[in-house]
Amino acid sequence: MRRRLRSVAVPINRHALPQIALDAGLVALAYFLAYQLRFDDGMPERYEQLRDHSVTIAVGGSVMVFWAFGLYRHWWRYADRSELIRVPQAVFVATLVMVGGIAILDPAYVTTPNGLAGLSPPAGVIGLFFLLALLLTLTARVLVRSFFERPAGGRAARDARSVLIVGAGDGGRLVLREIVRNPDLGLRPVGFVDDDPAKQHMKVNKMRVHGNIDRLPRILDDVEPDEVIIAIPSASGELRARVVGACRDRGVQVRTLPTVFELLQGGGRMVRQVREIQVEDVLGRDPVRMEIERVGAYLQGRCVMVTGAGGSIGSELCRQIARVHPSRLVLLDHAEDNLFTIEQELVNDRHVLTAVAVIADCKEEERMREVLAEHRPVVVFHAAAYKHVGMMESNPVEAVRNNALATRVMTRVAGDHGVETFILVSTDKAVAPATVMGASKALAEWQVEAAGHDYPATRFASVRFGNVLGSSGSVVPIFRRQIATGGPVTVTDPAMTRYFMTIPEAVQLIVHAGSLAGGGETFVLEMGEPVRIMDLAEQMIRLSGLEPGRDIAIDVVGPRPGEKLHEELFNTYERPAPTGAARILRADRPALNPAFVETTFDDIGLLVLEGDAARLAALVCELALVRVPAQAAAAVAAAPEPAADQVRLAT
Repeated sequence: MRRRLRSVAVPINRHALPQIALDAGLVALAYFLAYQLRFDDGMPERYEQLRDHSVTIAVGGSVMVFWAFGLYRHWWRYADRSELIRVPQAVFVATLVMVGGIAILDPAYVTTPNGLAGLSPPAGVIGLFFLLALLLTLTARVLVRSFFERPAGGRAARDARSVLIVGAGDGGRLVLREIVRNPDLGLRPVGFVDDDPAKQHMKVNKMRVHGNIDRLPRILDDVEPDEVIIAIPSASGELRARVVGACRDRGVQVRTLPTVFELLQGGGRMVRQVREIQVEDVLGRDPVRMEIERVGAYLQGRCVMVTGAGGSIGSELCRQIARVHPSRLVLLDHAEDNLFTIEQELVNDRHVLTAVAVIADCKEEERMREVLAEHRPVVVFHAAAYKHVGMMESNPVEAVRNNALATRVMTRVAGDHGVETFILVSTDKAVAPATVMGASKALAEWQVEAAGHDYPATRFASVRFGNVLGSSGSVVPIFRRQIATGGPVTVTDPAMTRYFMTIPEAVQLIVHAGSLAGGGETFVLEMGEPVRIMDLAEQMIRLSGLEPGRDIAIDVVGPRPGEKLHEELFNTYERPAPTGAARILRADRPALNPAFVETTFDDIGLLVLEGDAARLAALVCELALVRVPAQAAAAVAAAPEPAADQVRLAT
């Protein structure tokens, strides 16, 4: 209400004052020129007096009329056709107001044979004023708009990416206008493609229409754009497929204009809304967002080490940790190329001068003791692991050695060197594992829990989550690659479901877990409802502008050995419990006997040394399923159920 009253009291926005001043000057100029042109052979003195006395009425009345017609609601640079149409109407009414105002308010009188009489402008002056005022005010607006819509010149134009726009209709013209108005977008339009026969080889907004969609391959070869924007929000999947196919053959990037619904949700300008498919588009829920500076405040000014720093999770973990300014960020990986990439990004691109790259293998205990003795990390995030299920089935010895035994090495070394917090990155495949990879990660969780008893000065915890969208080997990059090559998209089973999360979500959970850890817990993100893989494949195909089954085939290839139809986040002997942190749960379960874990790892370590893959695979899968002795399992069954209003199940 206060804002509305203020608008009534001050009806003109201060940003419109320069436009009002310019209009006032133009109206005054038109008024003086009208008298000058009407009396080009000499103006009678009485009309000079009338002109001088009444110019204020002409200017003031015109500005008020222009304001009433809404000519000052927008910057002139954004004047559209409807506003330009209102200008003649406003000038015509302003002319009538000028004549009426002079007749009522002007004090100039002359002597006539019949006595004193009021003087009004001659008809010629009135007509000339209308024409001149209309010409000057329209020209000013057109010039201002043309100035701001002029193509970018100089080096900026040469460095800009050339863009070919598909669609010369309203959407295409809007895209063109936004590109021209915003040089900071770094785009340079090179023309249109449109199927309308009336537009062929014509110019739309001074930009040539090169031809129709059928000629797109030839147009791409001639124009050689850096990218193509499909500016037809209602374009059919068939049309999008033809455009994408022609561009894919020539290595040209394609982006598409969002639908009207997406624009209404986004609230941004249209060109800035043009984007590629994002992993959040296929998540099926709103991503969990945390303030990394708040949840990771405990890392500020401290030495932090990340193992597996070159991987998908590890590299994003390093990026997020760098934002809270640790005193030193130790990047550890045994893969030289991946480690080099993340180090260069942090040091050269993000200017994280505290990042230190260390090539080392977590399985080598002596080397890890050297690293921790040198750098003395306070917090360790253990993200190093083999995670590709099918490959680990073929290499069970390495799966156990790298995922389980290396975790044993890391927990021992961390505990011996006084690390305050140790966080293991785990997976939902460790729940009721059906593969060697899942079983090896379940054993890693055992080791972290047991280490919490062996090293009470160190806070150990595991972080368990589902599939990470966009990480190496995950389903989204695989589907994206299959769609880009024309299909087919392969789905193992139409009924298969998975829990999904984004890489930032996973990293935020890992960092937050470090502040929640008390000793041996396993934390789980509440991930909403599982997503059906078939729905995910169909959605990604449609987001690419294609139609499932028509443009891109979907093949059902059957599940791989050990692959489950539905993943779980909790074992049967675990109960989800709240942590006090939004959407983060803790797996409550009976405590493990550390001596039992020690004996178990000794047994599997011996099999790893012997290289007995068959016995090792059978043993780790059996152990991971049993986990606890019979008496512990009985204790689980006898434990009371938690109150329904205290726990929100994630499964």
